[in-house]
Amino acid sequence: MPMPTESFPLRLEGKRILITAGASGMGRAGAELFARHGAVICIADYNANSAACVVEAVRAAGGQASALVADLTDMEQARHIVHEASERMGGLDGLWAHAGAPGPQGLENLDWNDYRRSMALNVDATVASVSEAIPLLRQGRKPSILMTASISGLVGSQLSPIYSLEKFAIVGFAKSLALALGSDGIRVNALCPGLVDTPMLPTFMSRSGDAEASRLAQEKFVASVPLGRVAQPEEQAHAALWLMSDEAAYITGIALPVDGGFTAR
Repeated sequence: MPMPTESFPLRLEGKRILITAGASGMGRAGAELFARHGAVICIADYNANSAACVVEAVRAAGGQASALVADLTDMEQARHIVHEASERMGGLDGLWAHAGAPGPQGLENLDWNDYRRSMALNVDATVASVSEAIPLLRQGRKPSILMTASISGLVGSQLSPIYSLEKFAIVGFAKSLALALGSDGIRVNALCPGLVDTPMLPTFMSRSGDAEASRLAQEKFVASVPLGRVAQPEEQAHAALWLMSDEAAYITGIALPVDGGFTAR
């Protein structure tokens, strides 16, 4: 006897969500997945062509999306896009503060300009966008904030202490805001990916640009992952979808590792 066909709900139906760095990798996967589940999406990214491609793909699949072009290392732009997105979508129910980059590797002979750029994107842009979003989210429907941290925000990173510093900051920020905003009904969580198969992966593995060094570093890391592979962007996007959906309505203040078991030890 055949199994009955199940009907799955649109898990983000009608939710208006801004995704920073939504034009590639996990951000793009999230934008497309969220839209398939009924969300109205606005992405902010510095790459206008890639952002336009995401919007086109979402609309071609029957979803609703728009894009803003911004340099999120500029705090005024990081703040402005939140209001612009809200105006375009008619309000704001969710913010996925996803923007980030590998930053400098090591600590000795640190290039302070690289350090400041890294802090601006990995920490300051999140603080700026979240601070502007909070008053808007208070008017939203079952609102939530998701910040992309990293397993490097849960355990130390020998490869990149500065990146680990930044991501520990994001995890602490998310937990603190969960306490502060719970009475407003705003949930706040952090997503902590392990290695993900995105265009940025080789840079994470070796900032020198040495392809062989990157390959060897990745092989060494994967050997320590219980599931024995890197993640696909869609796997991170599905975790983000759950955290931002009403199905996670009693989940706030967590830093969820999606890492193939790396942090289980």
